[in-house]
Amino acid sequence: QVQLVESGGGLVQPGGSLRLSCAASGFTFSRFTMRWYRQAPGKERELVAGMLLPGGRRDYRDSVKGRFTISRDNAKNILYLQMDSLKTEDTAMYYCHANYGNLNYWGQGTQVTVSS
Repeated sequence: QVQLVESGGGLVQPGGSLRLSCAASGFTFSRFTMRWYRQAPGKERELVAGMLLPGGRRDYRDSVKGRFTISRDNAKNILYLQMDSLKTEDTAMYYCHANYGNLNYWGQGTQVTVSS
C-alpha cells in the first residue's frame, strides 16, 4: 500500500522557520522524482520545489528561491522541505508528490500558517 505522510506543519510568525517531512512507503522511493506542492484557499495548487533524482538537480518556484530547501533521505524514505524566512503568502496546505513514469502519488497534506 502506497503512503505519503506529511508532517511538520503549523503556525509560525513571519520570518520564522519550519521543516516539513514526507514519509514514504509502499514503493521504491529512490526511483521517484519527489516534489512539494502547495495550495492556498481559493487558489490553484502550485509547484513549490522538486528533486528529480537523488543528489540531483533541485528546482524551486521563484518566490521561494533562497528561502526553501528540498532534500531527501533515501535510506529513510523521507522527503524534506526546510522553509526559512517564511512570509504570510507562504500560508497554504503543503503536499508531497511522488512521480515515476505515469505513476503519481499524493500525500494528504500538512497545513502551514504564517501569521503574526
